[in-house]
Amino acid sequence: MKFIYHYLIVIILSCASCKNEAPPSDPIPEHETFKIASNQVGEERVINVWTPSNYKTSTDSLPVMYMADGGVIDEDFPHIANTLVKLIAENKIKPLILVGIENTQRRKDLTGVTEIEKDKEVAPIVGGSEKFRAFIKEELFPEISKRYRTTSEKSIIGESLSGLFVVETFFLTPEMFDHYIAFDPSLWWNNHYLVRTAKEHLALFPKTEKRIWFAGSSAEDISQYTNSLAEILKTENLPNINWIYSPEPKEKHNTIFRATKEKAIIWTFNKTK
Repeated sequence: MKFIYHYLIVIILSCASCKNEAPPSDPIPEHETFKIASNQVGEERVINVWTPSNYKTSTDSLPVMYMADGGVIDEDFPHIANTLVKLIAENKIKPLILVGIENTQRRKDLTGVTEIEKDKEVAPIVGGSEKFRAFIKEELFPEISKRYRTTSEKSIIGESLSGLFVVETFFLTPEMFDHYIAFDPSLWWNNHYLVRTAKEHLALFPKTEKRIWFAGSSAEDISQYTNSLAEILKTENLPNINWIYSPEPKEKHNTIFRATKEKAIIWTFNKTK
């Protein structure tokens, strides 16, 4: 029985951490790619940047959306960039720049430290989110500002472990971004630490306005914690946090991103809501 329990835990952790890969049918949009040598994460990282069609012919400065899982092959950059193309063309959102960070050791970069031994079985190295966040803030932000015409408005989007990173950043360093979007965030990590400590972090939350949109699928190991987080935000009711929770019981962990991305992005950038 002990062996069976151990096996099931490993399967659960693996499924909750899995990444729905972008199918080959996603057209890769025109974009720019550059590399940045990071002292924070100790390696060279590949960055993909999509700009709206009129960026090169205008002088406007634009907001920036950042994303992990930002590679163009088997990652989420193409389908998010194509979604932005569509929503901008339909005048549902204003133009913005998309910055995708390609993965190297995904489960290291996107997880915080954990005291749970079973969590550590998802990858040889975990718990690198603090350094990955420092890379984005201290190295990537300045590089994007140098290369592109940007405003100070920043957002971050992610799913699964990337969603966990989004929510962790919202609580630990909320000043980094103005808008946070998380699909099926893996809030079970470290015995659902972020949910357990949410009230403590909210008590220290800055007074500046922040927006967060998050969704939970039918995955029980995730939805129970996204539901709990929604209840906490409702109870605490901070006036400067504009939030929405979208429970999606008809969606699976590997379908929720594509199924809900448009409404998430539209709500996030529609300031009248």
